[in-house]
Amino acid sequence: MLTRTHVAVGLAVAFYFMPYVTHKIVFFPIILIASLLPDIDSAASAIGKHAVFRPLQWIFSHRGVIHSYTVCIVVSVLFAFFIPVLAFPFFLGYSFHLFMDSFTVQGIMVFWPLKQKSTGPVRTGGSVESAIFVVMVIVDFALLVKLFV
Repeated sequence: MLTRTHVAVGLAVAFYFMPYVTHKIVFFPIILIASLLPDIDSAASAIGKHAVFRPLQWIFSHRGVIHSYTVCIVVSVLFAFFIPVLAFPFFLGYSFHLFMDSFTVQGIMVFWPLKQKSTGPVRTGGSVESAIFVVMVIVDFALLVKLFV
């Protein structure tokens, strides 16, 4: 999926859970960052294009270990032990990124090191993804209005 779709989904998740969290100032940006973070393994992504992530891209292939729930769960558990306020928003943002990518033709390796992949019919940047993006923007707007009503 494209960055814009991941951001739109991240916003929807953040707006939905916002009334239930106590650290709103931390919650919101962590979800958005985590919703983009799995793409650090791709030089073509908005976050992965930064030179600081090049060494990761030399080591890990795109949609490999970093695009797995294994990494999502391990990092979330580490946050839960050491910086608890980051655990839930990180898990939400990262896992929804993976969930959305699991519907793409390229798919994801669900639980690395297991080789099983989850794939779907959605082409990155295609018409179905564009429709998902439009729907998510509408959902974002509705959830944002609901926050203030």
